[in-house]
Amino acid sequence: MGDILGLVGKRLGLGLVILLIISVIIFFMVELLPGDIAEAVLGQGATKENLAAMREQMGLNQPAIWRYLQWLGGALTLDFGSSIVTQEPVMSVIGARFANTLFLAAYAAVIAVPFAIILGVIVALLRNTVFDRVANVLTLTSISSPEFFLGYILILFFSVKWGMFPAIASLSEGMSFADLLERTFLPALTLVLVVVAHMMRMTRAAIINLLASPYIEMARLKGAPPWKVIVKHALPNAWAPIINVVALNLAYLITGVVLVEVVFVYPGVGQALVDAVSKRDFPVVQACCLIFAATFILLNLAADVGAILTNPRLRHPK
Repeated sequence: MGDILGLVGKRLGLGLVILLIISVIIFFMVELLPGDIAEAVLGQGATKENLAAMREQMGLNQPAIWRYLQWLGGALTLDFGSSIVTQEPVMSVIGARFANTLFLAAYAAVIAVPFAIILGVIVALLRNTVFDRVANVLTLTSISSPEFFLGYILILFFSVKWGMFPAIASLSEGMSFADLLERTFLPALTLVLVVVAHMMRMTRAAIINLLASPYIEMARLKGAPPWKVIVKHALPNAWAPIINVVALNLAYLITGVVLVEVVFVYPGVGQALVDAVSKRDFPVVQACCLIFAATFILLNLAADVGAILTNPRLRHPK
C-alpha cells in the first residue's frame, strides 16, 4: 500500500509542477502579445482616459511578475477576476458552460467506452476475418477525419436530409432530459466517432498481444471456448493499457471539444473560449485554458493510477 501511495504522490507532484509551468505559459503568452493590451481590447479609437482606466482595471500598471502571482493566487481559489466584456466574475461566465461540457463528455463516454471495449473484444475474436478488416478500415477513417468534418457530415445527413436531430445544440432552462439528450446527440455522436476508434484498436491490440501467452495456450488446450479465453483470461490482464487509453480519451472528450462545440453552437467551455478570443476577453481565455490543462492533467493522473492498480509489475518495479 505504501508503494502505491508513493507512486501516486510522485505522479501528483509531477502533475502540479506541470500545471504550474502551464500557468506561466498561459499568463505570459498574453503578456507577449504585440501592442498595448488595453488598446487591443478597446480599439484604436479609445481615448487616453479610457485606456488609463482599462490599464488600471487590468492591473497593467503593476509588474508582470506581481500580476502573475496575484492571478495564480486567485486561480487557486477559482477566482479568475472579472470578464472585460460583461464585467461579471469569470467563474460565473464559464461555470455553467463547464457543466455543459462535462455533460457532453459524459454523454459521449457512456456510449463510447462500452461500445469500444465490446467491439475490440469481438474484433480480437474475429481477427484476420472480413469483419476485422472492415472494422480497421472504418476506425482508421474515423481517426483520420477532423472533428468538424465529421460534425458537418452528421448535420448533412441526420439534420438536413433525414431531419432526425437538430443541427444546433441549443439548450434552454426547463427542458426535459429527453429533449436534452436529443439536442446533444449529434455533438456527442461526433465525439464518439472520434474516440471509439482509438479505444477499440487499443483493446484489440492488447488482447491479441496476450493471446500468444502460455497461460492462454493452456486454456485453449483445456478446451475453453474462445469467448471464455478472452473474457476470463485475456481481458483481466489487458485492463492496464485499456484503462490508460480510456482515461486519455476521456481527457480528450473534455479538452478537445472546442471544434465540436463551435460546429453545433453548443454552450460549453469551448464555445466560451472561442467567443472570448474573438472579443479579446483575456481573463476568460486564461481561465478556460487553465481549466482545460488542469482537467487533462487530472485525467492523465487517473490513467496512471488505474494502470498502477491493475498492473502488479508497476506496483513492484523491482
